[in-house]
Amino acid sequence: MSPSQSIFESLSNLAAQALAERVISLTGSRSNLNDFSEPKGDRGLFGPDSITWKIHADFTVMMVGGLASLMVQALHPRALAAVWDHSDFRNKLKERLGRTAFFVAATTYGSTAMALRAIERVNGIHANIRGFDLDGHAYTANEPALLRWVHIAEVCSFLGAYQHLSKQRLSARECDQYIEEMNQIGHLLGATDLPLTWQAAQSELKAYEPELRFDERARDIVRVVENYPTELLDKPFMHLTLSAAFDVMPLWVLNLLEKPAACPLQTQATKLALTLASEPIQWMLDKTGVRSVALARTHPLKKS
Repeated sequence: MSPSQSIFESLSNLAAQALAERVISLTGSRSNLNDFSEPKGDRGLFGPDSITWKIHADFTVMMVGGLASLMVQALHPRALAAVWDHSDFRNKLKERLGRTAFFVAATTYGSTAMALRAIERVNGIHANIRGFDLDGHAYTANEPALLRWVHIAEVCSFLGAYQHLSKQRLSARECDQYIEEMNQIGHLLGATDLPLTWQAAQSELKAYEPELRFDERARDIVRVVENYPTELLDKPFMHLTLSAAFDVMPLWVLNLLEKPAACPLQTQATKLALTLASEPIQWMLDKTGVRSVALARTHPLKKS
């Protein structure tokens, strides 16, 4: 390696490290990448050729889709009651997002054993969460109907964010493949009767509308998300991320949230600004992130 190449590599590594620290600050993630490196040859639940690997590797898509999903899920009174009564989500949003990010990473890019352990842990937590919502209706966190709602809201948010933000949208067949792949996680978590296509998932999400309510609790959750705690340096990026989170929601959801839809020009401006702002972070993740480590595990002689 020539001196100039050595200097470039050193600067590149320093830049990647600095960007990695920004990602940790934004998401609260504390993943240990070494945990994703073994055992060699283990493809996990999906494998590198899956659509799930493709979508979940996009940092901005997952941030936008994740925040959108949190707000949409809060519209279901019984689902919200489980979070409201049994967590400190409102005061520890970043920690909650960090735990969710780890779960998604573990089930997407972890070994088969790592993914199943993460699912088993969540199932164990859900088994002990029960109570009553504000109307006196009983809930249990492992109730298949509630798990179905949470799952559909999540996959619709992630896929909707990818289709909105990606430079190359997925085909209809690829969208359906993502829904089918993610159903594996939903079923392992206890959800039943999951839709098999992207179109069906959107229709099933809309079918929940009569059960949804934008009450004071849901308003509080949206306020918490809109005031996502960030350092001053990250506030412009987070503002764009939150704007995009509303942009990827269906119009009927925006109406429930009492949010006006942005005009097409504003939506495109937000998308462009967010895409440009996220390119350095995505470069770092493609270089040293969890997908890169997992790819080395599944193909020990191949680099991403």
